Amino acid sequence: MSTPPDVAAATATIRAGSKSFAAAARLFDRHTRESAVLLYGWCRHCDDAVDGQSLGHRTGLTSGADVAGRVGDELERLTHAAREGDGPVAPAFAGLPEAVRRHAIPHRHPLAHLAGFRMDAAGRRYETLGDTLDYCYGVAGVVGVMMAHVMGVREPAVLDRACDLGLAFQLTNIARDIVEDAENGRVYLPGTWLAEAGIPRDAVARPEHRERLAVTAAQLVAAAEPYYDSARIGIRCLPVRSAWAIATAHGVYREIGQEVVRLGPRAWDRRVSTSRAAKLAHVGRGGVAALLTRGGGPGRRPPRSRDLYRRPD
Repeated sequence: MSTPPDVAAATATIRAGSKSFAAAARLFDRHTRESAVLLYGWCRHCDDAVDGQSLGHRTGLTSGADVAGRVGDELERLTHAAREGDGPVAPAFAGLPEAVRRHAIPHRHPLAHLAGFRMDAAGRRYETLGDTLDYCYGVAGVVGVMMAHVMGVREPAVLDRACDLGLAFQLTNIARDIVEDAENGRVYLPGTWLAEAGIPRDAVARPEHRERLAVTAAQLVAAAEPYYDSARIGIRCLPVRSAWAIATAHGVYREIGQEVVRLGPRAWDRRVSTSRAAKLAHVGRGGVAALLTRGGGPGRRPPRSRDLYRRPD
Protein backbone atom coordinates (compact mmCIF):
# COMPACT_ATOMS: atom_id res chain seq x y z
CA MET A 1 0.00 0.00 0.00
CA SER A 2 1.46 3.37 -1.02
CA THR A 3 1.95 6.15 1.52
CA PRO A 4 -0.18 9.29 0.99
CA PRO A 5 1.95 12.33 0.00
CA ASP A 6 0.99 14.30 3.11
CA VAL A 7 2.09 11.41 5.33
CA ALA A 8 5.36 10.98 3.42
CA ALA A 9 6.17 14.69 3.80
CA ALA A 10 5.36 14.66 7.52
CA THR A 11 7.43 11.50 8.04
CA ALA A 12 10.43 13.17 6.40
CA THR A 13 9.94 16.14 8.72
CA ILE A 14 9.98 13.88 11.76
CA ARG A 15 13.14 12.08 10.67
CA ALA A 16 14.95 15.39 10.18
CA GLY A 17 13.54 17.28 13.16
CA SER A 18 13.14 14.74 15.98
CA LYS A 19 15.00 11.46 15.94
CA SER A 20 13.54 10.52 19.33
CA PHE A 21 9.95 10.89 18.17
CA ALA A 22 10.77 9.20 14.85
CA ALA A 23 12.11 6.15 16.69
CA ALA A 24 8.98 5.88 18.83
CA ALA A 25 6.56 6.54 15.94
CA ARG A 26 7.75 3.43 14.09
CA LEU A 27 6.15 1.34 16.82
CA PHE A 28 2.59 2.56 16.18
CA ASP A 29 0.24 0.57 13.98
CA ARG A 30 0.01 2.03 10.47
CA HIS A 31 -3.22 3.99 10.95
CA THR A 32 -2.10 5.55 14.24
CA ARG A 33 1.36 6.29 12.85
CA GLU A 34 -0.06 8.12 9.83
CA SER A 35 -2.24 10.36 11.98
CA ALA A 36 0.54 10.96 14.50
CA VAL A 37 3.00 12.08 11.85
CA LEU A 38 0.36 14.31 10.19
CA LEU A 39 -0.24 16.02 13.51
CA TYR A 40 3.47 16.20 14.28
CA GLY A 41 4.25 17.73 10.88
CA TRP A 42 1.92 20.63 11.60
CA CYS A 43 3.22 21.09 15.16
CA ARG A 44 6.85 21.05 13.98
CA HIS A 45 6.18 23.57 11.23
CA CYS A 46 4.43 25.97 13.60
CA ASP A 47 7.17 25.63 16.21
CA ASP A 48 9.91 26.30 13.68
CA ALA A 49 8.08 29.20 12.05
CA VAL A 50 7.60 31.07 15.33
CA ASP A 51 11.10 30.18 16.50
CA GLY A 52 12.86 31.23 13.30
CA GLN A 53 14.13 27.69 12.72
CA SER A 54 14.14 24.97 10.14
CA LEU A 55 13.58 21.50 11.63
CA GLY A 56 14.80 22.61 15.02
CA HIS A 57 17.87 24.55 13.84
CA ARG A 58 18.12 28.32 14.05
CA THR A 59 17.90 30.23 10.75
CA GLY A 60 17.82 33.80 12.03
CA LEU A 61 14.92 34.56 9.68
CA THR A 62 12.50 35.51 12.46
CA SER A 63 13.45 38.05 15.11
CA GLY A 64 11.59 40.45 17.30
CA ALA A 65 8.19 40.17 18.94
CA ASP A 66 6.51 42.11 16.14
CA VAL A 67 7.78 39.71 13.48
CA ALA A 68 6.95 36.67 15.60
CA GLY A 69 3.49 38.11 16.23
CA ARG A 70 2.83 38.41 12.51
CA VAL A 71 4.06 34.84 12.03
CA GLY A 72 1.62 33.72 14.73
CA ASP A 73 -1.24 35.50 12.99
CA GLU A 74 -0.34 33.85 9.71
CA LEU A 75 -0.13 30.39 11.28
CA GLU A 76 -3.58 30.82 12.78
CA ARG A 77 -4.97 32.03 9.45
CA LEU A 78 -3.49 29.07 7.57
CA THR A 79 -4.70 26.62 10.22
CA HIS A 80 -8.25 27.95 9.95
CA ALA A 81 -8.05 27.88 6.14
CA ALA A 82 -6.91 24.26 6.20
CA ARG A 83 -9.75 23.34 8.51
CA GLU A 84 -12.32 25.02 6.29
CA GLY A 85 -10.81 23.68 3.05
CA ASP A 86 -10.38 27.25 1.86
CA GLY A 87 -8.16 27.09 -1.26
CA PRO A 88 -4.74 25.44 -1.77
CA VAL A 89 -3.10 24.36 1.49
CA ALA A 90 0.61 23.99 2.21
CA PRO A 91 1.70 20.39 3.00
CA ALA A 92 2.37 21.13 6.67
CA PHE A 93 -1.22 22.31 7.09
CA ALA A 94 -2.93 19.81 4.79
CA GLY A 95 -2.45 16.91 7.18
CA LEU A 96 -3.90 18.61 10.25
CA PRO A 97 -7.59 18.58 9.22
CA GLU A 98 -7.25 14.93 8.19
CA ALA A 99 -5.93 13.99 11.63
CA VAL A 100 -8.61 16.12 13.31
CA ARG A 101 -11.34 14.52 11.20
CA ARG A 102 -10.16 10.95 11.71
CA HIS A 103 -10.03 11.24 15.49
CA ALA A 104 -12.58 13.94 16.33
CA ILE A 105 -9.93 16.16 17.90
CA PRO A 106 -11.64 19.28 19.29
CA HIS A 107 -10.51 22.33 17.30
CA ARG A 108 -9.79 24.19 20.53
CA HIS A 109 -6.72 21.99 20.97
CA PRO A 110 -4.82 23.14 17.84
CA LEU A 111 -5.77 26.72 18.77
CA ALA A 112 -4.41 26.19 22.29
CA HIS A 113 -1.17 24.99 20.71
CA LEU A 114 -0.91 28.17 18.67
CA ALA A 115 -1.67 30.19 21.81
CA GLY A 116 1.37 28.61 23.43
CA PHE A 117 3.55 29.90 20.61
CA ARG A 118 2.01 33.34 21.02
CA MET A 119 3.48 33.48 24.51
CA ASP A 120 6.87 33.55 22.81
CA ALA A 121 5.67 36.13 20.31
CA ALA A 122 4.50 38.37 23.14
CA GLY A 123 7.82 38.03 24.98
CA ARG A 124 6.10 36.69 28.10
CA ARG A 125 8.19 36.44 31.25
CA TYR A 126 7.85 33.35 33.40
CA GLU A 127 8.17 34.24 37.07
CA THR A 128 6.99 31.02 38.73
CA LEU A 129 6.97 27.34 37.87
CA GLY A 130 3.23 27.69 37.30
CA ASP A 131 3.94 30.32 34.63
CA THR A 132 6.43 27.99 32.95
CA LEU A 133 3.88 25.17 33.04
CA ASP A 134 1.29 27.42 31.36
CA TYR A 135 3.76 27.73 28.48
CA CYS A 136 4.54 24.00 28.57
CA TYR A 137 0.85 23.20 28.29
CA GLY A 138 0.43 25.31 25.16
CA VAL A 139 3.46 24.02 23.30
CA ALA A 140 3.50 20.41 24.53
CA GLY A 141 0.83 19.40 27.03
CA VAL A 142 -2.01 19.97 24.59
CA VAL A 143 -0.02 18.08 21.95
CA GLY A 144 -0.05 15.11 24.33
CA VAL A 145 -3.82 15.46 24.56
CA MET A 146 -4.17 15.52 20.76
CA MET A 147 -1.86 12.54 20.36
CA ALA A 148 -3.94 10.64 22.90
CA HIS A 149 -7.03 11.33 20.76
CA VAL A 150 -5.12 9.82 17.83
CA MET A 151 -4.57 6.69 19.94
CA GLY A 152 -8.28 6.39 20.68
CA VAL A 153 -8.35 7.95 24.16
CA ARG A 154 -11.47 9.86 25.21
CA GLU A 155 -11.53 9.43 29.00
CA PRO A 156 -10.66 12.83 30.61
CA ALA A 157 -8.57 11.24 33.36
CA VAL A 158 -6.36 9.51 30.77
CA LEU A 159 -6.13 12.70 28.70
CA ASP A 160 -4.82 14.37 31.87
CA ARG A 161 -2.02 11.77 31.99
CA ALA A 162 -1.25 12.41 28.31
CA CYS A 163 -0.98 16.10 29.08
CA ASP A 164 1.39 15.24 31.93
CA LEU A 165 3.72 13.47 29.52
CA GLY A 166 3.77 16.51 27.24
CA LEU A 167 4.59 18.72 30.23
CA ALA A 168 7.40 16.38 31.28
CA PHE A 169 8.85 16.35 27.76
CA GLN A 170 8.82 20.14 27.58
CA LEU A 171 10.41 20.62 30.99
CA THR A 172 13.14 18.25 29.81
CA ASN A 173 13.56 20.20 26.57
CA ILE A 174 13.85 23.46 28.49
CA ALA A 175 16.57 22.01 30.74
CA ARG A 176 18.50 20.68 27.75
CA ASP A 177 18.23 23.90 25.73
CA ILE A 178 18.61 26.56 28.47
CA VAL A 179 21.75 28.13 27.05
CA GLU A 180 20.75 27.98 23.37
CA ASP A 181 17.35 29.49 24.17
CA ALA A 182 18.91 32.25 26.29
CA GLU A 183 21.33 33.11 23.49
CA ASN A 184 18.26 33.67 21.33
CA GLY A 185 16.54 35.87 23.91
CA ARG A 186 14.22 33.25 25.41
CA VAL A 187 14.28 32.27 29.05
CA TYR A 188 11.73 29.74 30.27
CA LEU A 189 13.22 29.12 33.72
CA PRO A 190 11.10 30.64 36.49
CA GLY A 191 12.37 34.09 37.41
CA THR A 192 12.10 33.28 41.11
CA TRP A 193 14.47 30.35 40.62
CA LEU A 194 16.98 32.50 38.75
CA ALA A 195 16.84 35.10 41.52
CA GLU A 196 17.49 32.42 44.16
CA ALA A 197 20.47 31.19 42.13
CA GLY A 198 21.81 34.72 41.66
CA ILE A 199 21.66 34.49 37.86
CA PRO A 200 20.50 37.66 36.06
CA ARG A 201 17.82 36.90 33.47
CA ASP A 202 19.82 38.64 30.76
CA ALA A 203 22.99 36.68 31.60
CA VAL A 204 21.72 33.09 31.73
CA ALA A 205 23.96 31.99 28.84
CA ARG A 206 27.18 33.37 30.30
CA PRO A 207 29.83 30.72 31.05
CA GLU A 208 30.52 32.10 34.53
CA HIS A 209 27.02 31.06 35.61
CA ARG A 210 27.30 27.42 34.53
CA GLU A 211 27.75 25.96 38.03
CA ARG A 212 24.67 27.70 39.40
CA LEU A 213 22.74 27.07 36.19
CA ALA A 214 23.41 23.35 36.53
CA VAL A 215 21.76 23.40 39.97
CA THR A 216 18.72 25.21 38.56
CA ALA A 217 18.52 22.81 35.60
CA ALA A 218 18.57 19.86 38.01
CA GLN A 219 15.71 21.53 39.88
CA LEU A 220 13.74 21.68 36.63
CA VAL A 221 14.47 18.04 35.79
CA ALA A 222 13.28 17.11 39.29
CA ALA A 223 10.08 19.09 38.67
CA ALA A 224 9.44 16.93 35.59
CA GLU A 225 9.60 13.65 37.54
CA PRO A 226 6.06 13.70 39.02
CA TYR A 227 4.71 14.26 35.50
CA TYR A 228 6.70 11.34 34.10
CA ASP A 229 5.36 9.20 36.98
CA SER A 230 1.78 10.28 36.30
CA ALA A 231 2.13 9.67 32.58
CA ARG A 232 3.47 6.15 33.16
CA ILE A 233 0.15 5.23 34.78
CA GLY A 234 -1.73 6.50 31.73
CA ILE A 235 0.32 4.35 29.36
CA ARG A 236 -1.41 1.20 30.61
CA CYS A 237 -4.71 2.55 29.21
CA LEU A 238 -3.45 2.70 25.61
CA PRO A 239 -3.69 0.03 22.90
CA VAL A 240 -0.64 -2.19 23.13
CA ARG A 241 1.22 -0.82 20.07
CA SER A 242 0.58 2.76 21.18
CA ALA A 243 1.62 1.89 24.74
CA TRP A 244 4.88 0.49 23.35
CA ALA A 245 5.58 3.66 21.36
CA ILE A 246 4.77 6.01 24.23
CA ALA A 247 6.66 3.97 26.82
CA THR A 248 9.68 4.14 24.51
CA ALA A 249 9.41 7.91 24.09
CA HIS A 250 8.91 8.25 27.85
CA GLY A 251 12.19 6.44 28.50
CA VAL A 252 14.17 8.29 25.84
CA TYR A 253 13.14 11.78 26.94
CA ARG A 254 13.50 11.05 30.63
CA GLU A 255 17.06 9.84 30.01
CA ILE A 256 17.86 13.17 28.32
CA GLY A 257 16.93 14.99 31.52
CA GLN A 258 18.98 12.59 33.60
CA GLU A 259 21.97 13.18 31.32
CA VAL A 260 21.62 16.95 31.74
CA VAL A 261 21.84 16.46 35.50
CA ARG A 262 24.77 14.05 35.20
CA LEU A 263 26.79 16.42 33.04
CA GLY A 264 26.22 19.37 35.37
CA PRO A 265 27.98 22.52 34.11
CA ARG A 266 29.04 20.67 30.93
CA ALA A 267 25.46 19.93 29.91
CA TRP A 268 25.44 22.71 27.33
CA ASP A 269 28.83 22.07 25.73
CA ARG A 270 26.92 20.02 23.15
CA ARG A 271 23.28 19.16 22.58
CA VAL A 272 22.38 16.28 24.87
CA SER A 273 20.77 13.34 23.10
CA THR A 274 20.45 9.57 23.46
CA SER A 275 22.56 7.20 21.40
CA ARG A 276 21.12 4.73 18.92
CA ALA A 277 22.00 1.90 21.29
CA ALA A 278 20.19 3.63 24.15
CA LYS A 279 17.12 4.18 21.97
CA LEU A 280 17.06 0.50 21.06
CA ALA A 281 17.31 -0.39 24.74
CA HIS A 282 14.32 1.84 25.47
CA VAL A 283 12.41 0.17 22.63
CA GLY A 284 12.95 -3.16 24.37
CA ARG A 285 12.02 -1.85 27.80
CA GLY A 286 9.01 -0.05 26.33
CA GLY A 287 7.74 -3.28 24.81
CA VAL A 288 8.03 -5.10 28.13
CA ALA A 289 6.24 -2.25 29.92
CA ALA A 290 3.44 -2.24 27.35
CA LEU A 291 2.82 -5.96 27.87
CA LEU A 292 3.15 -6.02 31.66
CA THR A 293 0.91 -3.05 32.40
CA ARG A 294 -2.24 -4.17 30.58
CA GLY A 295 -5.50 -3.36 32.27
CA GLY A 296 -6.14 0.28 33.01
CA GLY A 297 -9.63 0.36 34.46
CA PRO A 298 -10.31 3.44 36.63
CA GLY A 299 -10.59 1.32 39.77
CA ARG A 300 -7.06 -0.01 39.28
CA ARG A 301 -5.37 3.36 38.81
CA PRO A 302 -4.01 5.44 41.67
CA PRO A 303 -5.55 8.92 41.62
CA ARG A 304 -3.65 11.70 39.93
CA SER A 305 -2.01 14.03 42.43
CA ARG A 306 -3.87 17.26 43.04
CA ASP A 307 -0.52 19.04 43.22
CA LEU A 308 0.04 18.55 39.48
CA TYR A 309 -0.82 21.15 36.86
CA ARG A 310 -4.45 21.18 35.77
CA ARG A 311 -4.97 21.63 32.03
CA PRO A 312 -7.25 24.59 31.24
CA ASP A 313 -9.87 22.58 29.34
